[in-house]
Amino acid sequence: MKEKRKINNAKNTFTGTVRGNERGFAFIVPDDKTKYKNDFFVPRSSLNGAYDGDRVVATHVRGTKDEAKIIAVSERGRRQIVGTFERGRFYPDDTRLPEVIIPRPLSLSAKSGDKVYVEITAYPKNGTPKGKIIEILGESGDFDAEELAIIRAHGLYEEFPDEVLIEADEVSRERITLRNRRDLREKLIFTIDGADTRDIDDGVSLEFNDGNYLLGVHIADVSNYVKYRSKLDNEAYARGTSVYFPDRVLPMLPKALSNGACSLNEGEDRFALSCFMTFDKDGKRLNSEICESVIRSRRKMTYPDVTAICKDDKKVCAKYPELVKTVKDMERLCLIMERNRKAAGEVELDVREAKIYIDDDGEIVIPDYERGISERIIEQFMIAANEAVALFLQNKKAPCLYRIHESPSPEKASALITFLKDLGINARCNPEDVKPKDFQSILKQVSDKPYSSVVSKVMLRSMQKARYCEENAGHFGLASDCYCHFTSPIRRYPDLFVHRVIKDILHGKSPSKYFQIAESAGADCSDKERIADEAERAVDDLYKVVYMYDRIGEIYDGTVSGVTNFGVFCELENTIEGLIPLEILPDDSYEFFAEKFLLKGKRRSFRLGDKLKIRVENCDFGRMRVMFSIAAE
Repeated sequence: MKEKRKINNAKNTFTGTVRGNERGFAFIVPDDKTKYKNDFFVPRSSLNGAYDGDRVVATHVRGTKDEAKIIAVSERGRRQIVGTFERGRFYPDDTRLPEVIIPRPLSLSAKSGDKVYVEITAYPKNGTPKGKIIEILGESGDFDAEELAIIRAHGLYEEFPDEVLIEADEVSRERITLRNRRDLREKLIFTIDGADTRDIDDGVSLEFNDGNYLLGVHIADVSNYVKYRSKLDNEAYARGTSVYFPDRVLPMLPKALSNGACSLNEGEDRFALSCFMTFDKDGKRLNSEICESVIRSRRKMTYPDVTAICKDDKKVCAKYPELVKTVKDMERLCLIMERNRKAAGEVELDVREAKIYIDDDGEIVIPDYERGISERIIEQFMIAANEAVALFLQNKKAPCLYRIHESPSPEKASALITFLKDLGINARCNPEDVKPKDFQSILKQVSDKPYSSVVSKVMLRSMQKARYCEENAGHFGLASDCYCHFTSPIRRYPDLFVHRVIKDILHGKSPSKYFQIAESAGADCSDKERIADEAERAVDDLYKVVYMYDRIGEIYDGTVSGVTNFGVFCELENTIEGLIPLEILPDDSYEFFAEKFLLKGKRRSFRLGDKLKIRVENCDFGRMRVMFSIAAE
């Protein structure tokens, strides 16, 4: 301990987290971002046994701008990792991490070529780390083993502890009774989700009377079953969110609740928290009310069917005659809401996400990207409810986990302006004080340009990541002054937190105890969300590589979606992205301009948004990357 104090007090020392690189060097992200604006570069010779994710004490190297030397590792960041076992040695999938020696007695009788989950047990001062195998995932290269490896690499698990399952089973048996709840079982309430959705936590209703819309958003009352600091609650907090993969879900709550008692299944009575909002004909919210309720969903509607009703599909309209008028009214209100959000400055990015699923024959399907009116209806209604609830809690001065999205940093805003200038776009905004309407204006300028989706991507990179916080800082992307998450308590812990606060207020109790945990809960839930996003993207990449492996040699239309010093990334209509390596581009030398997203050759250049005809050349399963080439043009 004395040595640690001495190190921390030494001149020019600082603490931070190592971000490794597969080439052997690393960077340190300093803890004190006020004093140190930028990360520090650490050459391989100055790592001192530190690896990616480790917490370290380092010193700034004199005579350099941003080079550091690691003095000591204060805490190991990643002790459990996945990779391949080969003859007593373990080779991590993440090449930023070290090889590990596995003594024979600690190998679980793994065979060479097995994909395994390893715990590092020792870090010798001058030698290779040692460890033990804690789980054999399957044969390296096997699809299921590779997917499970990604799940383990992110610290995720499929199974719940027995005591949590027992508690979930017990509370799920509670009989639905009215007690002091509002009886909404005769109201026309229905759900709209994907065809394969099982955890249904939101239902909607709409009435149009005297020129006003009465919108009801009815959310599963998960807090009725998951009591604060119960075993169920502790497990839900540890998970933070459900994680969705094409072939499975790692739910935040056991199935007895997520697919059972809390899911708003068609024709079944359910406890709910209902948020009613009255809007005038121009979409202005006149008032709102939140109440405990009992509901009974009339129909489990799918996005395609609701979109079909909006398009006057006779067959689908005949199948759901009782919903046609309401759905048409919902479409009308949605369009009014969208118009108002645009007027307020909402930043609507053209960023596409793949919809990957497994068909009845077990084949991977990745259709071209499509977003219909039904998805937009649900999106607008959920945003409206989230805003109404956040404002309710703010006015009550109650604890809340706000969903905040801060303005872009001046540095990133300036880089975006430079990029746009090179495209011939005049971005009239102050990088020191960017407003949502500034970004909206830019998107409007490029809406009819072939590079519009690329501008959206670059703009997204310039923005900060949305997160949960106990203090309200507004939501830049939505141009909303006050926003939280209320509508998905089955799959997001912050929504469950918000529900508990609301219910205390409705019952006349003080929710002040939640102030004590709001700050840490916001940080922890934001971290869990980031991990879940990374895991979902990694598994999606695995599916995309397997999908494209069967299409090697085929030719597609692509759009340049990324430009680097090692090649050009292209995106297909189904959102699959692949790399054209620098060495096979049709020129002999290129110069990379990072700030312009430009790769300039003697005879040909590549920049974001360029249209290319590409050929699928190969699939790199090690890096989970599809490899393209430029087809003969």
